[in-house]
Amino acid sequence: MFQVRFHGRGGQGVVTAAELLSVAAFLDGRWSQAFPSFGSERTGAPVVSYCRIADGEIRSRAPVDEPDALVVQDATLVNQVDLFAGVGPEGYVLVNTSRSIEELGLGELVGRFRPGRLVTVPATEMALRHLGRPLPNAVLLGGFAVLTGAVGVESVTAAIRRRFAGSLADGNAAAAREAADYVTGEAMAGAHPD
Repeated sequence: MFQVRFHGRGGQGVVTAAELLSVAAFLDGRWSQAFPSFGSERTGAPVVSYCRIADGEIRSRAPVDEPDALVVQDATLVNQVDLFAGVGPEGYVLVNTSRSIEELGLGELVGRFRPGRLVTVPATEMALRHLGRPLPNAVLLGGFAVLTGAVGVESVTAAIRRRFAGSLADGNAAAAREAADYVTGEAMAGAHPD
């Protein structure tokens, strides 16, 4: 089973991101589930959501305490929440930021993960370019697909098109593809800060 934990703030589509990932996994022929965990349900408050992907039935409904992948939709949470709790050295971490890992003050984490598994993507900028709104959720899923291989990019864009319509679907799908290309380019250039 592949388990993913999403961290972000209310209004950033954290719950939708987990749901889209779950649909993408289903489109890839796998079992999946997505569910949120709310504290204060207000815009800007920290929000966590989860997704599980498996080749068979998923019975657990517990929060994901030891994720295989962590998606951070808002880098300002880095110093406010213990984002990296439970993520092992084989885990993947994708952070929405145009800053480097070192600039985020996370340089000490680099040695905790295998090379190429701690990645930043400027998803908010990509969303602004393609959607005109700072919603990084669907964008990050394109990078997530390439980084982890847990789902295909085509399945991510298909899930986006099932959820949204018209220009919103087109913009999110284009931004997700840009994030996938960005992560691919970073990996091929060996430019990961880890």
